[in-house]
Amino acid sequence: MAYQALYRAWRSQRFEDVVGQKAITQTLKNAVLQKQISHAYLFTGPRGTGKTSAAKIFAKAINCPNSHDGEPCNECEMCKAITAGAQEDVIEIDAASNNGVDEIRFITDRAKYSPTQAKYKVYIIDEVHMLSTGAFNALLKTLEEPQESLVFILATTEPHKIPATIISRTQRFDFKRIDTKDIAEHLAYILQQIDVPYEEQALTVIAQAAEGGMRDALSMLDQAISFAEGTITMKDVMEVTGSLSQEIMDRFMADCYRQDASAALQALDEILASGKEARRVLENLLVYCRDLLMYQKAPNLLQEKAGYLTEDFKHLAETVPSELLFAWIGLLNETQNEIRFTNSPTIYLEVATVKLAGPPPATASSPVTGGRAPQSSVELEQLQQLQQQVNKLTGEIQKLKESGVSVATGHSSPTPSHQKKTANGNKYRIPKDKVYKVLDQATKEDLVQVKEVWGDLLQMFNALRKGLLVNTEIKAAGPKGLVLSFESEMVCQKASEDEELALMLSNSLSRLISGYAPDTVFIPKAAWPQLRQSYVNEKRGGRSPQQAPQAPAIQNDGNTQTGVVDQGQPADNHFGELFQPEEWSEMAQATSQMPQTDPLVTKADELFGDLTQVIDD
Repeated sequence: MAYQALYRAWRSQRFEDVVGQKAITQTLKNAVLQKQISHAYLFTGPRGTGKTSAAKIFAKAINCPNSHDGEPCNECEMCKAITAGAQEDVIEIDAASNNGVDEIRFITDRAKYSPTQAKYKVYIIDEVHMLSTGAFNALLKTLEEPQESLVFILATTEPHKIPATIISRTQRFDFKRIDTKDIAEHLAYILQQIDVPYEEQALTVIAQAAEGGMRDALSMLDQAISFAEGTITMKDVMEVTGSLSQEIMDRFMADCYRQDASAALQALDEILASGKEARRVLENLLVYCRDLLMYQKAPNLLQEKAGYLTEDFKHLAETVPSELLFAWIGLLNETQNEIRFTNSPTIYLEVATVKLAGPPPATASSPVTGGRAPQSSVELEQLQQLQQQVNKLTGEIQKLKESGVSVATGHSSPTPSHQKKTANGNKYRIPKDKVYKVLDQATKEDLVQVKEVWGDLLQMFNALRKGLLVNTEIKAAGPKGLVLSFESEMVCQKASEDEELALMLSNSLSRLISGYAPDTVFIPKAAWPQLRQSYVNEKRGGRSPQQAPQAPAIQNDGNTQTGVVDQGQPADNHFGELFQPEEWSEMAQATSQMPQTDPLVTKADELFGDLTQVIDD
């Protein structure tokens, strides 16, 4: 007989053989025992987790005349025929190649007839998400009014592509990724049955590389058996899976810790020259750093791996500070996300290596910074002192913002213009022209559209930038621009200095909103009321509402706040879309109290802009 691959030869034939899906198999067994067979089932989950195998076992169990405890006997003619795929009442279909309306109509037409030999006619449709919309509609009618002896089992790796009308008519079972320990134990059982010697840790490496899929694990084990000369060793498995050996990772990470970038790059070059793939290298390094951290915090959890933990690994785990490990993991994770969208992953890996082996930045004291942490207690103490000083200065600045302006001018209630220029003149220069440009084109529709996707947009950023944007407010949005305000002027300054942030915002919004890629303007929250008021005044030609009868005046009837023209005409649509009713009320109050502007002051403001300060004598 021709050789049969392990994943075929050792395919599960009983519910008890399905690894890592105890809750699902027990439910299906009970359904068989209690004779509560539904007309449609949906099996979802990652590849190689047992969906199709469970479907065939279920088809055998409900049709087996000798079924015991919900399990098929696998000895009768019915079970053997279903196992061999020769039973005409159990039809397995690949939706990837039979996804048209005609194919599904042919199936539904045949489904009207009773089974010829079996008790139930079973249709197993694999990769059902590949069906076209018309095919799903053709299948829907049959699922709504099924025959008594008809069972549909739909299997898919992408349930989000299946219409909700189909899902609602099925019993859904979500297959999970199989635990690494369960995969390793199953591989060991198979090797014992076929009498192949092995190293226990080699099976663990295969199980980790399989990423929760039993079929992938059996395929890699098949390759390892063919590659090995007798006993399956760690070295054999490393070659087959493309993983890094423990020794090379010890050497690489030790070079990074010593900040020896030259040696680390040389080690990386040897790794890549041996045929290792950049993405696999990053994955192995992430796991290695995770193991270092676990060995520091919970060494008992790594006891099962004690057979391959080298002395160099243990020494490194005792030496490297946990803060530095957090930073390494953050950097490697960020690099792993970046190489998903590039054709040159090696370049990103080399850049990450230089960063890992570079000097630690002063800001890398937590895992969310994406950099490296202080390597000694002296550096950590210095950083803590600097942070205390910064916090103290920040508090003093806040107090000055609240009361320092009055002390400087000798007035308890300075004008809004004075407040703005004092608060921002020597710190963050507000891009007034850019804000006005956005407001010229801003619409309520764009504002609502951006707010609806803002939560999803934040999930697309790393922890550092997400923390920067989480407390922002969207003040205005137009077809080509967006105005964001920050609670703190210091945070606003930091955001404006981040050259990549505005570009990333534009790119991310274009993904979430088709054709929308605005330029983003950053302003402090405290500056927005004055910007808004000055913009409205400028649109009125520099005059107050009383001086401009054609401009929209603000009225408050006690219940609602609306903008109307003096003669009863509707308010300007552009302003109505830009500002909320409560903002109109604020502007009306500020405008009514605004003093007449001196022509000399106006001219000076035009000439010198933010350098001008108005002081009332």
